Amino acid sequence: MMIENQPKSIRIDLQIIADMIEPDTRVLDVGCGTGTLLDYLVHFKQVDGRGIELSTEGVNACVSNGLSVIQGDANIDLKDYPDQAFDYVVLSQTLQAMNAPREVLKQLLRIGRYAVVSFPNFAHWRVRTHLVFKGRMPVSETLPHQWYETPNIHFCTIKDFTVLCKEMGIAVERSLSLDHSGSVFRRIDMTPFLSNLFGEQAVFLLKG
Repeated sequence: MMIENQPKSIRIDLQIIADMIEPDTRVLDVGCGTGTLLDYLVHFKQVDGRGIELSTEGVNACVSNGLSVIQGDANIDLKDYPDQAFDYVVLSQTLQAMNAPREVLKQLLRIGRYAVVSFPNFAHWRVRTHLVFKGRMPVSETLPHQWYETPNIHFCTIKDFTVLCKEMGIAVERSLSLDHSGSVFRRIDMTPFLSNLFGEQAVFLLKG
């Protein structure tokens, strides 16, 4: 028998992001896609959720599911949001596709009290091995596109991102590296070298 209001299953990495967000808060999901995470947050964490998405297909899917999502480009439209308009701003698997990642991070932490950012780790050992032995850009589940058609224009590593946060004076409240299945692998602050080598993805909770 179905249990009313039972949380639906979402990707493990999205569940980890959701777990970092307190209930009954204001959330902006930047690059929200078809709204999987936003829908979960709205219905099972009772957040006041909003989204911005570039693709028409994504916006239509969100709106058809009753989500408050507008079409926009995070590269240029984040500046239009007022300061501290949200408690959390989420950027999931999108930072590497931004024209100016540093500026986007500044905007996220201007708009929200916290930012939750996830991205694929280009220093994972499989990526390193692929480059060394095959001499070609890798293609994998976390990096699924050929180099000539990828939307990813600013690959980074977990170490790169950690250094950037330090340079920008951004406080890392929590950081986790994830394994192939998306499960939590390590706390990055406790095992920075191993996280950078063995983590396929990373999730950071940031505060400006």
